[in-house]
Amino acid sequence: MITRKQLSRLGLFDAKVPRYTSYPTAPHFSNAVSPGEFASWIEAVPETGTISLYLHVPFCRRLCWFCACRTQGTSTLAPVETYVETLKSELDLLKAHLPRGVRLSRLHWGGGTPTLLSPDLMRGLIDKVAEVADFAEDAEFSVEIDPNEIDGERLDVLAAGGMNRASIGVQDFDEQIQETIGRPQSYDVTRAAVEMIRERGVASLNADILYGLPHQNRARITETVQKLLSFAPDRVALYGYAHVPWMAKRQQMIPADALPTPAERLDLFETARRLFVWDGYAEIGIDHFATPDDGLAIAQKTGKLRRNFQGYTDDTSDVLIGLGASSISKFPQGYAQNAPATSAYTAAIREGRFSTARGHAFRGDDRLRARMIEMLMCDFRIRAAELTRDYGIAASELQAMFSQVNDAFEGLLEVTEDGLFIPPAARALTRMVARSFDAYDLSKAGHSSAI
Repeated sequence: MITRKQLSRLGLFDAKVPRYTSYPTAPHFSNAVSPGEFASWIEAVPETGTISLYLHVPFCRRLCWFCACRTQGTSTLAPVETYVETLKSELDLLKAHLPRGVRLSRLHWGGGTPTLLSPDLMRGLIDKVAEVADFAEDAEFSVEIDPNEIDGERLDVLAAGGMNRASIGVQDFDEQIQETIGRPQSYDVTRAAVEMIRERGVASLNADILYGLPHQNRARITETVQKLLSFAPDRVALYGYAHVPWMAKRQQMIPADALPTPAERLDLFETARRLFVWDGYAEIGIDHFATPDDGLAIAQKTGKLRRNFQGYTDDTSDVLIGLGASSISKFPQGYAQNAPATSAYTAAIREGRFSTARGHAFRGDDRLRARMIEMLMCDFRIRAAELTRDYGIAASELQAMFSQVNDAFEGLLEVTEDGLFIPPAARALTRMVARSFDAYDLSKAGHSSAI
């Protein structure tokens, strides 16, 4: 049994660590990756291969104070229309470099608020994507939907275009919390959006909620989870709110003294986690939940669960291409990120080149460490046999690494010839254990709370 005192002694309530949606993490990207190198990585995709495609729409009708995403507010569609034309030009660039025969395993629209687009803008973007590549068998087309910014006409276009998974942001249903984080969204509005989505035959529903919000307590998060469960979502992401006002200036609107302590954050997470498990959801990695027949649950059972910039995924494609301002792409060769500022991104595309501004080409033992960290984040275990087979590392070297990490965590982990395992009682420490395999200097960036 692991006590709160042990967790505190190991630094859980004080540590700031990456979320490890990539390795190395984005703060370690540099300008060493050029638009030309990005283009060459696209050209190297096998003709018979698949890719995931992410389209970023960095506009919102209103800016929520809790959000740390790169977004900008707009009261009209004019800048959105201009941006969509730029996205379409970027898709043309992608088509020019992508080998023929490549298909889409996943298409995801994120933001910002993709559903801010008018029906005509949505239709034009869907048609342009179809010019680039066909969907693979069992492909998913998912869209982040703001219940405050959706209607039947726009959902009709998305459903007709192949959307088969919708993702809604909930955060919390408590009115005081919503007011404090600048995100008014009633249960009735959310329920109406879910009903419209289901009426159009969209097979799968994701939902996001947050723990660690101002004024949140066990009773309030219990009520939010119970209301969310009434929608019967297939997947739920239970993210920890990251209060980083030095990075996201709008978070200065949120009173820091109303935030729960790290120990209270753990209580909030555990309260919500138990409710999802009691309702029959499988635990997926550190912060996701899924129905037993969902793709994430199946991927976890079969050892095929993966992690990327959208969180956990059952997509097995080796290539994720992000389009739009600030989007990040992942290739077997490394990462590439577009210019974060919309103006710089637009200028590059208008000049007929990709807007790659920074990135990281894998070197040394990056791939080995990336896989070890992904294993921990997905499966809570590192399988030694896979690493010795695929990365050429000696079993004795791995065992020495595992023993050193286990010693740092007071022997709470399990180390055998098969590898390293984080037992259920110690899984709150997962990101900290992952950090132990990170060879980069973590002092270069301010990361979020370990819990």
